[in-house]
Order: sequence, then structure tokens, then C-alpha cells
Amino acid sequence: MSRDISAPADHVWSLVSDLPRMGEWSNENFGGEWLDDADGPEVGARFRGTNRNGIRRWRTLVTVLEADAGERFTFRVSYMRIPVSEWSYLLEPTDGGCRATESWTDRRPGWFRPLGYLASGVGDRAQHTQMGMALTLERLAAAAEDPR
Repeated sequence: MSRDISAPADHVWSLVSDLPRMGEWSNENFGGEWLDDADGPEVGARFRGTNRNGIRRWRTLVTVLEADAGERFTFRVSYMRIPVSEWSYLLEPTDGGCRATESWTDRRPGWFRPLGYLASGVGDRAQHTQMGMALTLERLAAAAEDPR
């Protein structure tokens, strides 16, 4: 899913790669903390994400796969050592700023998918994620375009 944002790609990248702030744009994630000695986005850095959907709350482990400033930010998510998803943000310069493309890959094993509902309360993960990406990009654009 893509959205044009009236802000430079470097600025938008600094927002999407600031995982503790992800809760400002995401409908499920509400932040977390860098682990080990990590203090920011770099390949191999790990992050503990905190998520919610209604009354349900869960924590995930995130590992940064790509951290190309101003261009791409990709990370993998696991839950209790089970692969869950891969998220990527591709930023392409445009005349008025950049185009941000958010993508999601479901990495859950087939046997785990029905159990995902118990943890998150989401039955149709693909549809829920598409709606969440639209909201994330909307909020991200608002934050990036804010002159403050």
C-alpha cells in the first residue's frame, strides 16, 4: 500500500525507523524498546514491541533486516520464537516529497494462524492488516507533513 507524503524521504524514514514511536501511527503497536545494546535502527538490532487490540495485549520480538536511511526499512516479527510477519517501508523521492510504500508478509506457519485469533482477537489478519496499513500511512503522513 502506498501514499504520497509531502516531506523528504529522509525525514519519513527517520519516523518509520523509530520503532519506539511506531505506536503514534500504528493501530496495533503502541511502542516498545530496543534490546541488548541497540539504541536505534541498524541491521541486526532487536526490539521488543508491545501490541494491543481491544482488551488483548501481546509482545513481539522484532529484528531489523534492512536499514537504508531515506530508502528502505524492513523488519521481521516473531512471537514466542514463532515467525509472524515481515514489514517493509520503501521510500521513493517524488517532486513534492516522497512515496511511502508499506508492505506486509504473513510468515505464520499454517498451524499457528488459528491460534493468532486467541492472542490478537483478529480473525482475518490480511484484511485487518490492510486497514491498519492505510491508517498507519495516513498518520505517518500527518506527522511527517506537520511543520512543527
